[in-house]
Amino acid sequence: MAVRVGIIGSHGLEHLLGFNGRLETHTLETPFGPHAGPLFSGELDGVSVVYVPRHGQGHLFNATRAPYRANLFALKQLGVTHVLSTSTVGSLQEHLPPMQLVVPDQVIDRTYRRPCTFYDDVAVHVELGQPFCATLRKALSNAALASNAVVATQATYVCIEGPALSTRAESLLYRTWGGDLVGMTAMPEARLAREAELHYALVALPTDYDSWQAPPEGQEHEALLARLSHNVQAVTSKGATLIRRALARIAETPVTCRCDSALAMALWTERSRIPDEVRSRLRPLLGRYLPPNVV
Repeated sequence: MAVRVGIIGSHGLEHLLGFNGRLETHTLETPFGPHAGPLFSGELDGVSVVYVPRHGQGHLFNATRAPYRANLFALKQLGVTHVLSTSTVGSLQEHLPPMQLVVPDQVIDRTYRRPCTFYDDVAVHVELGQPFCATLRKALSNAALASNAVVATQATYVCIEGPALSTRAESLLYRTWGGDLVGMTAMPEARLAREAELHYALVALPTDYDSWQAPPEGQEHEALLARLSHNVQAVTSKGATLIRRALARIAETPVTCRCDSALAMALWTERSRIPDEVRSRLRPLLGRYLPPNVV
């Protein structure tokens, strides 16, 4: 199968990635409503790429309201096989300072208001012990090593509901859980990617130490905001550079995961009980397991 890489990030990331030439714009219909904004496809370093702004153009949707299902379903419709996502986060550990890129390997899901599955009408139980794709994480790690970039490759991402940031008590609690990062967008994105049999990895972009660490005494609020804004822009640029360097390595990295066959043992509903309407609606996801001649 030809590799096509989906990239999910904040509005404007496509410019930092350096898309050259004419981009094709896509607006698709999905069973889960409209995706966040137009999808843009093109080539980067000879790799076919599709980009979707997670929160829409102009950051319209907050983390709770972002259309995760529609975004990933649309990527699947366009033939995407691998997904690289970026997420700004707060660091929960001193050894992961702001501006230090992180490729997490675990996640704790604290969200509770978001649709978290494609399969409301059938019983599907995907394995999620390793929520991020080992193959993609290896490609990102190799890209970092080749460029002498400092990238941490083991970390637990605590995904909170938002839209407010954590209280200090919550932030301290997450540290006792072994959390390394706190953010709002890894879930249900990683879970849905597995349900769609997509290779998925996340580049976390720490901008501060979250609220567990008090800000420097005497520093003005305006100065803190200015520093945060600077960190967001700088670390997002570093994340785009890492993704760009990883693209050419993705197809070369040996597959050490089973992300692209995650549904093989996960579909529990008796095939004969799945209505034709559901088969048709979810064909991009379930088509290989529900051939037309199955009654």
